[in-house]
This record gives sequence, structure tokens and C-alpha cells, in this order.
Amino acid sequence: MAATLLPYRGISPRLGWRVFIAAGASVIGDVEIGAESSVWFGCVVRGDVNVVRIGERTNIQDGTVVHVAKEGQGTFIGSDITIGHMALLHACTLEDGAFVGMRATIMDDALVESGGMVAAGALITPGKRVRSGELWAGTPAKKVRELTDEDRRAVSKLAPRYVGLAADYLDAEGALTREKQGG
Repeated sequence: MAATLLPYRGISPRLGWRVFIAAGASVIGDVEIGAESSVWFGCVVRGDVNVVRIGERTNIQDGTVVHVAKEGQGTFIGSDITIGHMALLHACTLEDGAFVGMRATIMDDALVESGGMVAAGALITPGKRVRSGELWAGTPAKKVRELTDEDRRAVSKLAPRYVGLAADYLDAEGALTREKQGG
């Protein structure tokens, strides 16, 4: 099963250099994805009624849904971001270097600043702001503490790790394609 890239109302997704879209992922409409980013198995990135912008070296892990609101803002995801498995992002903004844990939900007009962290399972309600250096957790989420140096170091290793993992998949796909073509 291949990835699905679909236009919506004549606008097709635009992918940067060495973007990996995994089998079973769907990217639809007015979506731009920056270089070396990855959208993993079973994700849906739907820019149909507004725009989705994803920066460079960002990884959106398995089962995540990214959508937009028709009224208001699109969804803006910066560079060097890790979004854990099965997250839900809707009409929100994640600044460069933010982190979103598995099964977290970030709702309309919410902002996760650069260096902010949303814990696994957290619900960031509409309009909330996770400031740089803060960890938010719970349902609804609230600030639980400041990030430690160890937290920051751990998060800083994730985006490069996923760039490498995506490159492995892209290189394997290229080898398989060359093999099928007799090259």
C-alpha cells in the first residue's frame, strides 16, 4: 500500500527535498512539508479547508491526524519537531523545536512555543499557550513543571534520529525501485 497524495480543489501537496511519506499515510490539499521531514504510517495530514505548513526535519509519527479549521487559522508546524504516535493537531501552531507526546491533542488557536513540551495524553484546549521551557500534562492540560536540561537534551536528539530513520526508508525504496527497473 503506497502513500496517498491527493489534490483538493486543484491544490496538491508540495514536498521538500527527501521528505518521507510512509505507506498508508494520506497527505491532502494545501499542505507544504519542508526538507527531510517525515510523515509515518497511518497518518492523515488534511489541508482541505485551510492550509497546513510543516517545516524541515519534523517527524509526524504513526497514526497522527493533522487538520485545520475552515474559519480561523490553518495548522502551522515548525522545524525540528517531534510529534508522537496518534497525536491530534487541529488548527494550532507548534514553533520550532516543540515536542508533542503520544496521543496528545492540541486544539484550535493553541500555541506550543519553541522548546515547549506537551506530555503524552495531554489535552491542550483552544487558545492555550505552552511557553518555552514548560511541560504541560493532563486533561485538560496545565503546566506541571519547567523542563530540565536532561529533558531538553533528550528532545534535541529526536528530530535528527528521525531524519536518519526516514533516510533509511528512502534509500531502501530507491534500491527497490532500481532493482525493479533492472538497474
